[in-house]
Amino acid sequence: MKHIAVVGGGVMGLMTALALRQRSDCRVTVLERGQTGQEASWAGGGIVSPLYPWRYAPPVTALARLAQAEYPRLAAWLHDSTGIDPEYEPCGMLMLDAADSRDAQVWAATERQPLEVVEGAGLYARFPFLAEGFRQGLWMPALANIRNPRLMKALRAVLADMEGVSLREHAEVTALVQEGGHCRGLRLASGEVLHVDAVVVCGGAWTGSLLTSLGISLPVRPVQGQMIVYKLAPGALPCMVMSRGRYLIPRRDGHVLCGSTLEDVGFAKATTGEALASLRASAESLWPALRGLEPVGHWAGLRPASPNGIPFIGPVPSVPGLWVNAGQFRNGLVLAPASAGLLADLVLGREPALEAGAYRVLG
Repeated sequence: MKHIAVVGGGVMGLMTALALRQRSDCRVTVLERGQTGQEASWAGGGIVSPLYPWRYAPPVTALARLAQAEYPRLAAWLHDSTGIDPEYEPCGMLMLDAADSRDAQVWAATERQPLEVVEGAGLYARFPFLAEGFRQGLWMPALANIRNPRLMKALRAVLADMEGVSLREHAEVTALVQEGGHCRGLRLASGEVLHVDAVVVCGGAWTGSLLTSLGISLPVRPVQGQMIVYKLAPGALPCMVMSRGRYLIPRRDGHVLCGSTLEDVGFAKATTGEALASLRASAESLWPALRGLEPVGHWAGLRPASPNGIPFIGPVPSVPGLWVNAGQFRNGLVLAPASAGLLADLVLGREPALEAGAYRVLG
């Protein structure tokens, strides 16, 4: 029986562990330097789609297509298995005044994704809650969001009860253990050496720096995003709304999230007054009902950016036995089920659902 270590306890790490275990009888140990699901997986908005999905490269679209088809079943299974409802909500998204709306329509037709153009007076007849001044909306009724903190709790709970899976928090990895050029294990900050048959690094924004410390170069870097949240009556906002890259996401209990910033600040994660003011202005410009309301929360997270937005999923050529699943940037949650499935198939020698070459790890 193979023993596989997964480094990182975010959505990518936990879904990778789940995919490995569901596809085989291997033992899986998840190593998280802090607590599971407390970084970008917690901090994101939970939109189950890339933002402006027509602007992405085909490899991202392919992963998103698979993952979007999987999420309703996954959310229902997690709810049934753990009693924790991830709150998968196919409420739809309205994208306002997109400059490339013609490209969006061509993409939707090619991908067979429902998309309706709503313009002029028809826009406000259909969506009367909007702020004034918008000319056109692209309505995508099939797009969903999921409450990512609840998703992470459910994933943790299901893995904690799963035979053959060990979740180890506060277990920081400091070095690879190599024998004959092959990765055979990990050394932890505690001094413990964990011997395994394969290692999968799902370290999110920390993946690049972790691999650099191990002598391997991978261009994954942190990009900070800040978000705020309001509290209103349940159902006050009926769908997700987006303009100029800023969006509102309604939750079932009346919380409404607004995000997000894009900041190249390294690992110096922090909230700022400037971002708070900018996010509030964006929120109010979309939905006048928020004017005068104080946000009830404000936080920051670090996303794992890759050079062209295409994640790295596969083996590290220079170190047999070492694998990577990282670099999903703003799309970690939406791509996680498909990314995890692809990685698990490759590790286990199964035929993958996607052509893996587009995601190969260089170096």
